[in-house]
Amino acid sequence: MNSEPLIPHLFRTEYRKIVSVLCRHFGFREIEVAEDIASDTFLVATQAWGIEGPPPNPAGWLYNTAKNKAKNYLHRHSVYEEKVLPEIQAGLDADLTFDIDLTPANITDSQLQMLFAVCHPAISDESQVGLALRILCGFGIQEIADAFLTTKEVINKRLTRAKERLREADIRIEMPGPADMGRRLEPVLTAIYLLFNEGYYSVSQDRTLRKDVCMEAMRLCTMLVENNATNKPQVNALLAMMCFHASRFDARTDASGALVMYEEQDPGLWNVDLIRNGVVFLQCAAKGDTVSRYHLEAGIAYWHTQKEDSHEKWSNIIYYYDQLLSLCYSPIAALNRAFALSKVKGKAEAIRQTEALALEGNHFYFALLGELYDGINQKKALDNLENALRLARTAADQQAIRKRIAAL
Repeated sequence: MNSEPLIPHLFRTEYRKIVSVLCRHFGFREIEVAEDIASDTFLVATQAWGIEGPPPNPAGWLYNTAKNKAKNYLHRHSVYEEKVLPEIQAGLDADLTFDIDLTPANITDSQLQMLFAVCHPAISDESQVGLALRILCGFGIQEIADAFLTTKEVINKRLTRAKERLREADIRIEMPGPADMGRRLEPVLTAIYLLFNEGYYSVSQDRTLRKDVCMEAMRLCTMLVENNATNKPQVNALLAMMCFHASRFDARTDASGALVMYEEQDPGLWNVDLIRNGVVFLQCAAKGDTVSRYHLEAGIAYWHTQKEDSHEKWSNIIYYYDQLLSLCYSPIAALNRAFALSKVKGKAEAIRQTEALALEGNHFYFALLGELYDGINQKKALDNLENALRLARTAADQQAIRKRIAAL
């Protein structure tokens, strides 16, 4: 049996678990040690399995190897004698031996604690997303660099600075108490939201990577939903929003990777199971009396999964956009609202409100105007699409715009 396809898969699924559990023991100050032990574990697996083939229980083999490496490290360093051993023996049976708990329950708890640690406000949003991709999602440095359209060197420096900042702030790997949960949960949700957007609106040409990033964001949010302390309405709303968006993932690009405009998407490619799951999470989000931006964005995303092009659909989308813009204004949200407005009040009114935004450095602004002027003023439609093409950064966006220009 060829072990090569298996090891990358296990690295993605098990590396994060091993690092989180080891960090829970060592503390954030020793995070590089935890990462080194996890990486060495996979190096040994690559060497051993390449000769002998993978064992019957590959994950169990990795856990045992990581445990042994952790124990060897502790025995070789004064950390064991000076810090860990006294803590174990204090008030406990002296015969008790140090162990690394890699049971499913402890893995989940450790990952949740690590999620709150790497999403601490002490570091930037960009660093939080990068650390989440590396430590909690098992992405390689090159993959993270590809996602951010930068180099491995830049990502390594960014992550190193972020870890050092967390150490300087003496961030502990633990779940916040009930009094702090609301305050600490917000940056965690923001990081997951940005992580999902990094995949869904990615400019990377790696379609598999884009989808994987989205799925990892949904996995992290699911962990929050499944924990009693973090199963809050806004968490369910965020997960609902991601389910609705992810349901249309396969319809957003064609076989060549070019973007497919919403009105041209094939609803037959929409994932019905994800839409159903989104509805369930949105119903759970309705508990309580607070409406977050995630509630409103989930409402917008829900109506985009409704196939019928009705007045009710677009009126509801406008309603949610109005609430969202009132809560947290965003020019892009205002731009998206203008498209929905054209469905309800016509293109002329949508053009007036779009041009009032004056987002002349944004290719989506000109692309929308190109669509709105189509059938009203073909020259203006073409001019706007040419401006959109000039500003578009990705090959997928450029290809979609060229398609619209050719149609005109």
